[in-house]
Amino acid sequence: MRYIDMHCDTLSQALMQQKDTIFELENTMVDVRRLLAAGAGAQFLAMFVPQRNEPGWFDAAEPAAQEELLMKLYGVYVNTLEQHKDVIAAARSIADYRKNQREGKLSAFLTMENGAVAQGKLENIQRFYDMGVRLITLTWNDPNCFGTSHSAEPGQMAQGLTEFGKEAVEYMNELGILVDVSHLSDGGFYDVAKISKKPFVASHSNCRSLCAATRNLTDDMIRILAEKGGVCGINLEPTFVNRNRMDRHTTVEALCGHIEHMRQTGGEDCIGIGTDFDGISGTFEIADCTYLHLLFDALHRKGYSDDLIDKIAFGNVERVIAATL
Repeated sequence: MRYIDMHCDTLSQALMQQKDTIFELENTMVDVRRLLAAGAGAQFLAMFVPQRNEPGWFDAAEPAAQEELLMKLYGVYVNTLEQHKDVIAAARSIADYRKNQREGKLSAFLTMENGAVAQGKLENIQRFYDMGVRLITLTWNDPNCFGTSHSAEPGQMAQGLTEFGKEAVEYMNELGILVDVSHLSDGGFYDVAKISKKPFVASHSNCRSLCAATRNLTDDMIRILAEKGGVCGINLEPTFVNRNRMDRHTTVEALCGHIEHMRQTGGEDCIGIGTDFDGISGTFEIADCTYLHLLFDALHRKGYSDDLIDKIAFGNVERVIAATL
């Protein structure tokens, strides 16, 4: 079944395996070969750049090292498109996505996870746009030039965007880059909601009322996101899914619970898919992208209409792409 996944970390996995493309990878949850087999319409591919030396395989604590890592990840993305242009192509707009659909190609949306590499400069955001970046996850797990990350510490969680962050959100709206609030502090979320004139997304987050992880959205946030025309991508990470944080297994039933809660809270137009494939750990009924149909099959059995399942699988994200890029 056709779907759009708003977040995966497969570019990083390719780099760790010293591969120059993501066409065929070992011990990952995504590669181009399996995306095609799964019927994916589009995959958002994250260039993840941490600020601290964690995980240890990314020694990217300093700005120069962050820039070097960014360009290596970008190289994997470009190589994939160049070497496999018969089956996958870049998508920088809804028009590109539609064209790729007509030609039977998978669309690759380039994204950035953690805006720290912008170093507080709007000209860097322009450079990322020129590279093809169409979504920026403003923070990861550390404060940066945009604002403060999610945290178990209430004071940090309440902090909003920096002055640069506020200016950057407006600039991203102007350029046509999706603003992503996954990983952002609660205060930062409310600042984005106040400032952004276009729909924004939480590309890979779940419902905090069902799982208390600070990475998830509160019911109030879900309602605001929906009112702004945005979408939240359901994440498969067990610690963002299960009430019991020690439960490291994600079931389809639990994911359906988050989808239903999101539907009851924000309506059917605010739900999407943001698996976080290749950036998560645990065990999964949806072991890789070729098993994602199990989620849609389960929703069908629960009485969700074909039209509603299509919205969740791709339609809602298509609408946001058309409104923002």
